[in-house]
Amino acid sequence: MTLQQLKYVIEVARSRSINKAAQRLFISQPSLSNALKELEEELGITIFHRSNKGILPTPEGSEFLGYARQVVEQTELLENRYTNTRSPQQHFSVSAQHYAFAVSAFVRLLTDYEREEYEFSFRETKTYEIIDDVKNLQSEIGILYLNDFNKKVIQKFLREGNLIFQELFEAKPHIFISSKNPLAQKEYVTLTDLPPYPYLSYEQGDFNSFYFSEEILSTLSRPKNIRVTDRATLFNLLIGLNGYTISTGVISHKLNSKDIVAVPLLVDEVINVGYITRKDVTKSTLANIYIQYLKETIEEELKPL
Repeated sequence: MTLQQLKYVIEVARSRSINKAAQRLFISQPSLSNALKELEEELGITIFHRSNKGILPTPEGSEFLGYARQVVEQTELLENRYTNTRSPQQHFSVSAQHYAFAVSAFVRLLTDYEREEYEFSFRETKTYEIIDDVKNLQSEIGILYLNDFNKKVIQKFLREGNLIFQELFEAKPHIFISSKNPLAQKEYVTLTDLPPYPYLSYEQGDFNSFYFSEEILSTLSRPKNIRVTDRATLFNLLIGLNGYTISTGVISHKLNSKDIVAVPLLVDEVINVGYITRKDVTKSTLANIYIQYLKETIEEELKPL
């Protein structure tokens, strides 16, 4: 087993494709395939299997990748400390539900990260895909919420994916609406105030179960429903149609228009927002910094304006 083979395995896991990984590594596809085959034969395990989503790690492969990442990261730290070579390109990925505070923390990470080269990614995506991304090592951090309704189902998927949930904060439900919406003048709203207004929620694709909804109270029947796929569209419709959505009440006014306001929703519910990681993978330095920035951003945005 060589350091180069470890780097090959990490790149294949990142790319989910032998072809793409070979292009990134500047080697031929047959050479990469042979190197992986030799490593699997040496270790006596199958690291990857093919699926309709591409090349994915097996359970044994996921565990091996956790160790491989640690070895490569430590080797790079040694090289940087004792040689004059430039710092290698760093990779970091986050998958999240549509939370502005998560984007704010990501912006801060990039602003503070002074390197000539890096490859970061931030995916605002569907709940199931967040879990899948972290499980398959496509993202190091996933951000989502739990509550009494979805907890058992989501935690089942987390256990199966060898994932752990760490709470960031607890929130009472709010509605996000336009500052010009008549409800914006209220101290709080109830469910009986909402039927005249269009309800906006995020599309969950093939896993459009109530348990994977980004919005609590997803089982309630509403006369006007609109599904969207991105946060910008949702905010535009909140303003253009006087619609509403249900969320945590945490709004980043640095990134979002002050035309959107949060009003408390008087229901007996609690939203626990947190991040997920793999149990068997040590968090990278970048991941630890990002988590700290998340906490600081949330604390700042929870302060009264």
